[in-house]
Formats: sequence, C-alpha cells, structure tokens
Amino acid sequence: MTAGRRREGLQQIDFSWDGCSKRKWIGGKVTKETGIFIGGSVRKEYLTLKLANRHGLITGATGTGKTVSLQILAEGFSQAGVPVFCADIKGDLSGLSMAGTSKDFLEKRAQDIGFSDRYTYEAFPAAFWDVFGEQGHPVRTTISEIGPLLLSQLLELNDTQEGVLNVAFELADDEGLLLLDLKDLRAILAHVADRASELSKLYGNVSKASVGAIQRRLLVLERQGGEHFFGEPALDLRDFLRVSPTGRGVINILAADKLMTSPKLYAVFLLWMLSELFEELPEVGDPDKPKLVFFFDEAHLLFNDAPKALIDKVEQVVRLIRSKGVGVYFVTQNPLDVPETVLAQLGNRVQHALRAFTPRDQKAVRAAAETFRPNPDLDTEQVITELGVGEALVSTLEGKGIPSIVQRTLIRPPSSRLGPITKAERRTLIQSGPCFGLYERSKDRISAYEMLQQRASDALRQEDKRRDKEWQAAEKHGEPRRTRSGFQLPDFGRDDRPRQESVKRKATRRRNRDTALEAGLKSAARSVGTSLGRALVRGLLGSLKRGF
Repeated sequence: MTAGRRREGLQQIDFSWDGCSKRKWIGGKVTKETGIFIGGSVRKEYLTLKLANRHGLITGATGTGKTVSLQILAEGFSQAGVPVFCADIKGDLSGLSMAGTSKDFLEKRAQDIGFSDRYTYEAFPAAFWDVFGEQGHPVRTTISEIGPLLLSQLLELNDTQEGVLNVAFELADDEGLLLLDLKDLRAILAHVADRASELSKLYGNVSKASVGAIQRRLLVLERQGGEHFFGEPALDLRDFLRVSPTGRGVINILAADKLMTSPKLYAVFLLWMLSELFEELPEVGDPDKPKLVFFFDEAHLLFNDAPKALIDKVEQVVRLIRSKGVGVYFVTQNPLDVPETVLAQLGNRVQHALRAFTPRDQKAVRAAAETFRPNPDLDTEQVITELGVGEALVSTLEGKGIPSIVQRTLIRPPSSRLGPITKAERRTLIQSGPCFGLYERSKDRISAYEMLQQRASDALRQEDKRRDKEWQAAEKHGEPRRTRSGFQLPDFGRDDRPRQESVKRKATRRRNRDTALEAGLKSAARSVGTSLGRALVRGLLGSLKRGF
C-alpha cells in the first residue's frame, strides 16, 4: 500500500450495481425482490439484499451447522457483487475459494427443498489474510490508528492506566510523534515517565507506576504475537472492498485459528476493522445491496468482560454503520452472548439448535424463542431444541423492514467446497491475487522511537558542549578540574590533564556524529510536527481518522 493509494480515498470506489436482475433470487428462482436463497420451509426462505445491511445473527450449539449457514450467505452476497469479510476459525471457510464436489447428502438436501434443478458447484473469488502473515496477506495497523480506547481494551488496563495511556497519545499528537509500532509506544511511555512531574500539572496525576504496569502489559502482548499486528504497511480498506472482473464480490477470509489463541487480540482486531469502516466509508443511505458484509464469528469474545462504555460504543457503531452500507452479522453459540442493546439491532436471524441441559441453557432457549416473530403453527421454544444438523429457525426482514414469521427451515447446500483447502491451493491463490506484494514486506520509517532517540542524542550533544565550555573556562582561569561526583583528590599521585584531554576527544567525536541519518531525522521531526501532529482527529472508537 502506498500513500498515493490511501489519498485517493474510499469515496473513489465504484459501488455500481453489477447488472443482476432485481427480480432474481441469488441462488433461487425468480421472485418479486432480489434476495439470497437460504433454504426451504413451507415456502422459500431468502434474505432480501436491500435489507441485508440491517444486520443479522447466526447462533447455535457446536456442530449444528452455523459455519455452513455463514458459507451459503457469503456465496449469495458474492454472487450479488457484495464483498464479504469473515474470520475463519476452523479453516473450513477457505473452501469458499474452491468448487464443491457432488455428494449424496448434498444432492438429497437440494432435492428436498426443490433446489436440485438450480444446484451447481462453483468457486468464489477469495482473498486470504492473516495477522501473522503465514496463511494469507499480512494484516497490520498502526498504534496511532487503533487509538487508546481499543488499545486499553486489548491490554486490559484499569481506569488509571487507561488515563495514562490517553496522556501518552495526547502528547504524541501534540508533538507530532508518529506511533506506528510497539517500540514507538514503548518510547512514548518512557518519555511520559521521564516528564511525569511536568505532565501531571497539565493532565492530572501521571504515575510512573502506571507507566510501568502498561509496559509489562505490552510485554505480554508481544509474547502473544501482537508485534505482528502493529506496523506498516497498514491495511488499505479498499482492498477489502474489491469486486472480481466478473462482477462478483471478493470474499476476504481471515485465518483466525492461531489468532484465536489470543482472544483479546482477535476481538480488538475485528472491532478496529468495524471502527475503520464506520469512520472511512461514505454515507450511502439505503442502497439496493450492501457495500460490504462483515461476519463476526465467536462474537462472545468481543463482549466478554467488556466495560459498559465500550459496549455502548459498539452498539452505536452497529446502529450507525447501516447508513454506510455495511451489514454486520454476529456468529456465536448462545444468543445471550450478545448484549440486548446490540441484539436489538440485528434484524435477520438464523437460529440453529440449542441444548437445554442447564438452567442457563434453558434461559438461552427462552430468550432465543422470544426474539422471533411468533408462528401460531410452531412452538418455537420446543423446536429450538429439536432442530437437526443443517436445520434452523429463520426470520428475515421483509417489506418495510418487518421481521418475517419464524419458520423451521432446511438450509440449502453450499456450492463451494465443504471443508478446508490444501496448503498448496492456498499458496497458489495468495500469490495469484491482486494484493500479493502489497503487504508481504514490512517497513519501518521514522517515527516516535527514532525521533525521541534523536532528541536524546541532541540533548547529550548539548550537554557535552556545555561541559566542554566549563573545561575551557576552568583551564583559562587555572582552576582545578571538577569531578562529576564524589570527592576531588588533586594530590592522589597523578595529574588530571590526561583525563581532561580524553574527555575533550570524546566530546569531539560526539560532535562529529551529525550524520546524514540524523539530519534526516531532524527534517522529518520538523515536518511531522508542523503538518500532522496537531491535525490528528480520532473517531467514535478512538481510531485515527486519516482525512484522505
């Protein structure tokens, strides 16, 4: 990614309709509205594209078919020309990139729902991403872009420590110190600790102990692999909004099997992405189809132990991002994993089977049943516990955004491969994709770490000059040498002059170290300090607005 590509802005993306008939179901037969065929009940169940940005929820116990439901929705959105982002926890979603193969149980399901005459096997355009850069293009952001709110959540800071982190970001913004990676954050925190007394007068109490606690949290994050996530080149969101030459939306698949070993990093990464989309995408109102659909798997990780302030902001982003043309679909085992304020924003629902072994399970079943529009011919609460694999209760928005009556539905079989692709297939797809080469090599440009080092070097040089002048003045007046500390012992059997000459030589060497790199650092510091440092603006979740 280059600065030029960033400056072009997301507003330049062509979101034009890809020519699909407005009377055609994607994956189904002709109907009055464009929709994604989900499966069959007493009727054909579909998701209306025009209402797909009203968000959704896919829930169910392990092994009930949530991943396949996500897969067939991703296929439908791709066919409609809508880019998709999804996290691949088990590796199965990588199968979207390859055509499926005929299997008896798939053919039988297609026949059972009257879909066999239209059921084909096909691959979908896919791009693979990986925070660690092992199973896809590396995904990075900068410390400045993620902001103090999400970083505090990632580091699990208390209120006092979060306050100190906010001071560090404020100081970096004021002084034009770019925070790109973890070493930059360490440098600015050390800088804050050095100036704790001064900064306490400006921002309130700044405790060195709190700075130390944050530094220890950073060490834990580094051991979890967090250093891979922070740096440059940072992700250009336009690469998540691609449409293939044939008009199909590209399905962006994040390899999350390794990332899931660091649940906080996984949750904060996806929340940062949602925040970036909200801040950067233009307002589009109610388009005929979404500009992007975002599937948030293992959604409970986002809300576990999250402070109320963060949950409120997530609810606000989910509510407002609809007008940016983004549909957000949470995928989790239990509907109680999602706070009620967020749950209320999710209009399209696919509920797979739930187990009711414990009182909490029974409460979840009741809660799930109560969120559906009642069906007089269906005992929703009982049916939830009786659903088979690949079967779900489905209710989607229709007409003027009114939820449809819940129906017991057989989910349609996917057209793409069931199960993961091979390493060789993945490698071929990555290397042949349009993003290959943009993110594979990291870069480390001049930022807070280098600039603060330069300041320290300049300060040391000035101190050497001052001491040099003191030596010269002392020699001129014939005064004895002053030691830096301890007692002066002028008659201890040696002359002080050789030591004076040695100190002079060291000072001379330091003066001569004004290299081209240092000159470049000074120039960059002045440039950043004047043109950027005081112009940084942060968005709703504290992430940096780039202002293309």
